[in-house]
Amino acid sequence: MFESAELGHTIDKERFAADVPALREALLQAQFDLSESKRFPVVIVIGGVDGAGKGETVNLLNEWMDPRHIQTYAFGAASDEERSRPPMWRFWRSLPPRGKIGIFFGSWYTDPIIGRVTGAWKEGVFRRELEEIQRFEKMLADEGVLLLKFWFHLSKTAQKKRLKKLEGDARTRWRVTPQEWKNFKNYEGFRSVCEVALRETSTSWAPWLIVEGADARYRSLTVGQTLLGAMRARIDAPKVKALPTVAPPVAAPSLDGRTVLHAVDLSRKADPAAYGDQLEALQGRLNLLSRNPKFKRRTLLLVFEGADAAGKGGAIRRITGALDARHYSIVPIAAPTEEERAQPYLWRFWRRLPPRGHVGIFDRSWYGRVLVERVEGFCSDADWLRAYQEINDFEEQLALGRFIVCKFWLHLSKDEQLRRFEERAATGFKKFKITDEDWRNREKWDAYEGAVCDMVERTSTDLAPWTLISAEDKRAARLDVLQTVCARVEAAL
Repeated sequence: MFESAELGHTIDKERFAADVPALREALLQAQFDLSESKRFPVVIVIGGVDGAGKGETVNLLNEWMDPRHIQTYAFGAASDEERSRPPMWRFWRSLPPRGKIGIFFGSWYTDPIIGRVTGAWKEGVFRRELEEIQRFEKMLADEGVLLLKFWFHLSKTAQKKRLKKLEGDARTRWRVTPQEWKNFKNYEGFRSVCEVALRETSTSWAPWLIVEGADARYRSLTVGQTLLGAMRARIDAPKVKALPTVAPPVAAPSLDGRTVLHAVDLSRKADPAAYGDQLEALQGRLNLLSRNPKFKRRTLLLVFEGADAAGKGGAIRRITGALDARHYSIVPIAAPTEEERAQPYLWRFWRRLPPRGHVGIFDRSWYGRVLVERVEGFCSDADWLRAYQEINDFEEQLALGRFIVCKFWLHLSKDEQLRRFEERAATGFKKFKITDEDWRNREKWDAYEGAVCDMVERTSTDLAPWTLISAEDKRAARLDVLQTVCARVEAAL
C-alpha cells in the first residue's frame, strides 16, 4: 500500500502560495456551514511514521480553520484514570458532537500496532483487534460520522534524513528522542505490521489515505484538499428521505408459541418470615465481596431492565444497602438530552462507566434502543437491528476491561402489573410512580414482550449473560438478584 507514497511527490512554492489562500477560505466556509447545520461530526485520524509531518499538519489545520470548533487530542500513554476503564473509553469520551471537528493524533490503532511490532500481542490477538476496529468504525459511519484517516509515510532513507534534520535544529531537537531512533532501527518491522493494519481496515466507509510526508507543501495541500472535498460533498448532498422499510423478525416465532419468558417461574415466592434474615445474609455477603482486595482490580456493572412496576427500584435499593456510598453510582436512564443526541448512541453510556473498584448501577440502559425505541418507533429499523451487534461489541470490551457485567430482566405477569398500577394510583406517596406513559406502554404489552425475547436471544452471551428474574413476588426477586450478583462476583474473584 505504501508504494504510491514513495514516488517523490513535490509541490513548488509558487503553486503552494497560489493555492493556499483559496483553500483556507473554502475550509473556513465549510467549517462554518458544518457548525451551522450540525448535520454530522468530522473525525480525523492522524497516523504514520515518525518525522513524516503529522504534528505540523495538525498545527496547520488548526491555523487554517477556526480552532474554536476543532477539538485536537494527542493520545499518548494512558493515564491512571484511563487505565481504570476499557481501552476504548478514552476515545469514546473524546468524540466530537455534530457540527464539530475532532482530530485524533494517535488513536485506537496505536496500541495494536505497537503491541504487534514489539511481540507483546500475538498474531491472533492483533487480527481480532483489527476486526473490532472495523466494527467500531462501521458503527461511527452508521451514526453519520464523517471519518477521515490519514497515514503519513516516509521511505526509510527519507525518514533517516528527516530525523537528522530535526535533530540538527535547536528548535526541533526536542522532537527526536531515543525512542524515535529505536523505532527507525525496526523500520521494516513497523512497515510490515502497518501494511497489514491499513489493508485490513481500509474500508468503503473509512478508507485510509496514504500521504507522502517528505514534502511539507505536498502533504499540506493533499490533506487540506481531501478534507475540504469530503466535508463539502457531505454538506452539499441533499437530504434523502429514507424509504419506509419493514424489518424482518430477528428470530422466527417458535411453533408452539413459547418464548424465553415462559421459562420464568412466576409462582416463586419468598417466605415472609425468613425474608429479613435471608436479605441480611446476602447483603453481608455482598459487602464482604466489595471489600475484598481483589475487587479493587475489577469493576461491577449492574444493568436493570424490566416492565414498568416490576420492582427495579426496590431491587437496586437492596443492592446499595450493602455497599459503601463512596464506591457506587446509580445512573438512571431517561430520554437522551440534546448533547447526547449529538453523539453516537452508545456515547452517553461509555462516558458514565465507573472506574475499577467501583459499582455502577444502570436503572435502564443501552437496551433502550432495542426495546422502547424499537417499539415506539423512535429510531429506524436499521438502527435497532444493528444495535444488537454494537451492544455485544460494547459488552465484550467491558468484559475484556475486567468488568463483571450482570444484566437483569425483571419479569411479571400482566395481571400483577395492573394490580400494582392501581395500587400506585390509589396511594398518595406512590402516585408519582405512575404516569400516562406507563398506561400507554401497557397497551403495547405484546410488542414489548416480543422485543424482550429478541433482546435476550441476541445479547445473552457468556461474557454478559442475561438473568431473568421472576418479579411477581418482590421479596423473591430481591433475594434472587442479590444471590446472582454475589455468585457472579465470587466466580470472577
